[in-house]
Amino acid sequence: MAQLYFYYSAMNAGKSTSLLQSAYNYKERGMNVALFTVSFDDRFGTGKIASRIGLSSPAHLFSESTLLYEEVKSLHANTPLGCVFIDEAQFLTKAQVMQCLKIVDELDIPVLAYGLRTDFKAQTFEGSHYLLAWADKLSELKTVCHCGRKANFVARLDQHGDVIQDGAQIEIGGNERYVSLCRKHFSDKTGFNAA
Repeated sequence: MAQLYFYYSAMNAGKSTSLLQSAYNYKERGMNVALFTVSFDDRFGTGKIASRIGLSSPAHLFSESTLLYEEVKSLHANTPLGCVFIDEAQFLTKAQVMQCLKIVDELDIPVLAYGLRTDFKAQTFEGSHYLLAWADKLSELKTVCHCGRKANFVARLDQHGDVIQDGAQIEIGGNERYVSLCRKHFSDKTGFNAA
């Protein structure tokens, strides 16, 4: 029976690498897969999922208006799919997470979604919020802070490398723009107080 999986973490935990490895495992066993990534992140090229260690694969694009269920249903009708993979799943809308559930329940295709849990203000993204609430299986991919503790927060940096707290929730960037921190160092740099 198919399920919806959400693999989440802070930045630099290897989400894209894990996705690409899992997709490869399906393909190696003769199964077809569909890979999706967000349309507005073209740092590594349009329609491509790429990891920092050099792995990459072509992918279908999604935006907030994409009807994932309809796209997957059409792809599945042409070539039966063994699995659907979604990179940058934090950018899914609530409706798209519901469509992922429909892919699982009606088409009986597993959906593996990979994304950030929270933004630079320690708030969940819309997609992450509903994936955390509705996914059948949750799995945290771990990364570390500069101090060696588990990093579960992401801080946004300005052009000088200083932590900033203002700006839109979505701003694409990599290591030049974001750093993963443990709660203590995130709190020290941002004034975050969970109490």
